[in-house]
Amino acid sequence: MATSFENGNSLFDFVVKNGNGVKGLVDLGIEKVPERYIQPPNERIEKVDEGPKEHLSSVPVDLSKLDGPEHDQVVNAIVTSAETLGFFQVINHGMSLELLESLKDAAHQFFAQPPQAKAVYLRGVSTSPLVTYGSSFVPEKEKVLEWKDYVKMIYTNDVDALEHWPKDIKEVALDYLKLSAKMVRRLLEILIGNLGVKLEDTKLESLIEMKNVSMNLYPICPNPELTVGVGRHSDGGTLIVLLQDCVGGLYIKVEEDMVAGRKEEWIEIPSIPGALVVNLGDVLQILSNGRYTSVEHRVRTTSKQSRVSIPVFCSPTPTAKIGPLPQQVELHGGPLYREVTFQDYITNIFANAHEGKKSLDFAKINTI
Repeated sequence: MATSFENGNSLFDFVVKNGNGVKGLVDLGIEKVPERYIQPPNERIEKVDEGPKEHLSSVPVDLSKLDGPEHDQVVNAIVTSAETLGFFQVINHGMSLELLESLKDAAHQFFAQPPQAKAVYLRGVSTSPLVTYGSSFVPEKEKVLEWKDYVKMIYTNDVDALEHWPKDIKEVALDYLKLSAKMVRRLLEILIGNLGVKLEDTKLESLIEMKNVSMNLYPICPNPELTVGVGRHSDGGTLIVLLQDCVGGLYIKVEEDMVAGRKEEWIEIPSIPGALVVNLGDVLQILSNGRYTSVEHRVRTTSKQSRVSIPVFCSPTPTAKIGPLPQQVELHGGPLYREVTFQDYITNIFANAHEGKKSLDFAKINTI
């Protein structure tokens, strides 16, 4: 028999404070989504059954062709995607299919644990300084909660990761993070080089020095048409690598002026076996003075089966100053963004619920 919650506070305590998560709700046998999870109509995601968009995601970038006869074509594909969509998928990225499948299995195994085993990593009480387990995005700030549980693991070095990360997932998560970081470094070199800028290695590395890997669970939802797994947002960092499973549900926003003859629309990104999603964060939009774009995206829930995704976030150091590169300011006739420290920028993001790309307003220069 499903448990009912007398009020929103008891639901919040059960899911967030006590660490049962959204999965705990589902395990209770709820037959309808609690009111605290019901999104306003304009934020709900309509599932449209259609084939993949040819111009978006059906042809992933083959990274094995870099430094070969087709090097320039691969670079052009990466740059074009960064300038128009802020998103692309990659194959032959140096990670085996076995590793990727092990990652998804590890994520399912972590969230299948009893609530008390996961609750030891709750924010504020975590037994590890590098691990946080939680639900939604910033639930204390959200009027409507997101249908997601997560565990986040901060990387400082290999020794700390193997000592502090959850024991059953740490090794596969660490392998994935380190290989992702290697790929991200190469992609960043390409994207910065295309801007006509030569940065010292230390400066380049400082843009992706902070790294963390998360495992996200989107449990089965009795009313997916009323909820979201993640609301509309762009990521605040530099580059993000994402492994998604075969369930699907990741949507990106295509602006009207991005594709000739198309209106603004949300398009679901198909899961390609063995491929990884790469998306640009706000840092690259700011550095490029708007030449590159961070991608606005969101996640749909499903009533058929639980979904997992595993992102790696690569971001600047907290004290790094983020502002438009001088060469881009000159090309555009002035800066579109002011210089900010990354710590201030990311603090602003986590002070608010998801609301599209509004986070960029923190650094945007008002020209009116």
